Amino acid sequence: MVLDATTGQNAISQVQAFKETVDITGIVLTKLDGTAKGGAVIGIVNENKVPVKFIGVGEQVGDMEIFNSEDFVKALI
Repeated sequence: MVLDATTGQNAISQVQAFKETVDITGIVLTKLDGTAKGGAVIGIVNENKVPVKFIGVGEQVGDMEIFNSEDFVKALI
């Protein structure tokens, strides 16, 4: 499932609604190159047990990165 990092807390309900229809095996979090920090992803992972697999930090295909939880938490602080 692809989530926009600027969505905020609404992303949690989006994941829950999506899970009612299909099996989600992972999340791609986009738009982390702007002011959004994607903090809602902590709640999503905690409540839904769905891992974040990739993050988008730009507009090009090459701007996709494998998600690193330690780097993500450091960036939130």
